[in-house]
Amino acid sequence: MQVKPALVEEGVWPWTVPAIAEIAARGVRLNSRIVILMGANGSGKSTLLEAIAEGYGLDVRGGHGGRKYASALEKSPLGEAILLDRTPAGAGMTKRNAKGFYLRAETAFGMLEYMSGLPGYGDKPSWEVSHGESYLQAIMGRFDGPGLYLLDEAEGPLSFESTLQLLYRLQDVAAERATQVVYATHSPMVAALPGAQILEMTDRGIAERTWAELESVALWRRFLGRPDTFFDAT
Repeated sequence: MQVKPALVEEGVWPWTVPAIAEIAARGVRLNSRIVILMGANGSGKSTLLEAIAEGYGLDVRGGHGGRKYASALEKSPLGEAILLDRTPAGAGMTKRNAKGFYLRAETAFGMLEYMSGLPGYGDKPSWEVSHGESYLQAIMGRFDGPGLYLLDEAEGPLSFESTLQLLYRLQDVAAERATQVVYATHSPMVAALPGAQILEMTDRGIAERTWAELESVALWRRFLGRPDTFFDAT
């Protein structure tokens, strides 16, 4: 994955985000069928995920591929500039032929409500189930077959047990031919997916990490070991 140099504007967002600036300068290689984007708020995870959706041809408001590109929005600066590497099997998966799904945190509620009743979005309308259940209905019904599957903090409304269901489903999806999963998250639980490539986005740039090297893993270990120390007012 690279960026067209001519479209990079120095000193202008999103090129001022360290991880995005590094991708613009050097590119980044996604070398696993499951890629986890880790980082704090403002690190560029969602910005990158949205640009991947735009470059691939999924509706930036979310939902399944293989339908008319519904968004009337102009592409983001990064989406306009991004260059995605495609395998021979994925070369034809563009625009109306784009296969996969984009589950975007900011628009998921409205998208799932709008898609209620369509095949793969569950037997019950989204307004008759919890937020987390509506997520799982779409994931279980629509995450299937070749394509690109993008998730932005999809574990947010899910319990521990439901998050495990999500991760098991992603393992099954990634085992299929011509499939790529890219997941932006804060969650060490999601980052623990076996075989996933973890890219940590920080104020120093973007770098591949092991699970044990992640800053969030260290913080959670400290918190779970001694939560009282995080609330010590002295």
